[in-house]
Amino acid sequence: MPAHNLLDGLSGEEREQLRPATGHVPKPMLATLTSTPFSDPAWIYERKYDGERCLGARDGAGTRMLSRSGRSLTATYPEAADALARQLCDDFVVDGEVVAFEGNRTSFALLQQRMGVTNERQARASRIAITYYVFDLLRLDGQDLTGLPLRTRKALLRRALTYTSPLRFATHRNSTGEVYLRQACEWGWEGLIAKRADSRYVSRRSTDWLKFKCGKRQEFVIGGFTEPEGERVGFGALLVGYYEGRRLVYAGKVGTGYDRNTLTSLRKRLDALECEEQPFAGQTVRERGAHWVRPELVAEIGFTEWTGSGKLRHPRYLGLRTDKPATQVVRERPRGGKE
Repeated sequence: MPAHNLLDGLSGEEREQLRPATGHVPKPMLATLTSTPFSDPAWIYERKYDGERCLGARDGAGTRMLSRSGRSLTATYPEAADALARQLCDDFVVDGEVVAFEGNRTSFALLQQRMGVTNERQARASRIAITYYVFDLLRLDGQDLTGLPLRTRKALLRRALTYTSPLRFATHRNSTGEVYLRQACEWGWEGLIAKRADSRYVSRRSTDWLKFKCGKRQEFVIGGFTEPEGERVGFGALLVGYYEGRRLVYAGKVGTGYDRNTLTSLRKRLDALECEEQPFAGQTVRERGAHWVRPELVAEIGFTEWTGSGKLRHPRYLGLRTDKPATQVVRERPRGGKE
């Protein structure tokens, strides 16, 4: 159905929420962590994808893919851009996530092999297949939809595009948040995103979108590393932290989760950032064989819990993140409950 016909089907109240689009692709809406899952008919529940957030835009200037920081990902995921370029609708902006599957589960480690590719020819030749799940529609046929309720935007998204590989519509469930979360954890998912069904789309972190996690994980800034011991190559452990204001707070060392290739390739990147002064503010980090680096690289780390002294318990490396500046990495504190 043509886009303008879809918009003609909106109620009078919904049409009053439409605004002429500016052509600018907005920054993505971000979810807030919570430790108290719930079920509520006023909310919908989507799968939390273990991938890279990606906004897709098509207009008179062509089709492009953008990271959440606005960096171009068109050459990294050209097959996703192709899927958007094939649409009958020629003016839209969608929000979604690019993932790579290992069997029936998404694998952030596998996606890492595509995230670093910036050459379109190399990306197309990659054996790492990607899927682009879209879950929101921000612009359609010259109209800004961000003022519409989420449930309306998702209904428009479902009908506006044709879903053939690698493009997929992100489905959701109504009401049954706690049951769905238990199933998600049994299936090995990262968790769920709970979204208020009548929420508007805002370009910031909001409590209208909440993260239900099956396990603890978040981004940390790499501030140093230790020398390898025994037969280990590359490095022994990463020394990581997070920002409180301008202070980089030490959160501990991460010594597991690496394969040999990661150890050697990441060591080269760390050597290029090495510096004399340790970057963790107001703390003396005592780790044997420690090297300090400029705090520019961001790593995704999984862990079991925070200790009473503010360190990570049983941390494991999951991969580098390129979609978030180091200075924006803070400790995620759940809304409405203990960590």
